Amino acid sequence: MPDAPERNLTPAKIVYGLYAIGYLVAITALAGLVYAYFSRGRDAVLDSHLTFQIRTFWISLAIALLAAVTMLIGIGVLIWAFLTVWGLVRVISGFLLANDGKPVTGTRYLGMMAY
Repeated sequence: MPDAPERNLTPAKIVYGLYAIGYLVAITALAGLVYAYFSRGRDAVLDSHLTFQIRTFWISLAIALLAAVTMLIGIGVLIWAFLTVWGLVRVISGFLLANDGKPVTGTRYLGMMAY
C-alpha cells in the first residue's frame, strides 16, 4: 500500500504559532485570523484546520468579551482562566494534528481538544 501523499499544512502551523504568540502579543492572533481566511480552499485537510482556527478566534473573542463584562461582578477572572486553558489546549492539539498531517474531525472536552 503506497504512503499517503505529503500535505502542505504549513499555513495551519503558522496560524497555530501566531495564535500561541497571541497570548503575549494579541495582534498576532488577528494576523493569524486574516492569514487563515486567505489560506482556505487549497486542500480539504488544510481547510479543516483553518476552519477550526477561525472558529477558535471568534469563540475566544466572545468568551473574552463575556469575561470583560463579568469582571464587574467578580467572575471574569475565572472566565479568563478558563479561556486561557481552553485556547491553549485547542492550539496545541490542533498543531499536533497538523504536524502529523491529520485533519481536525471534531472536538471533545467542551470543545477544547481537537481530534
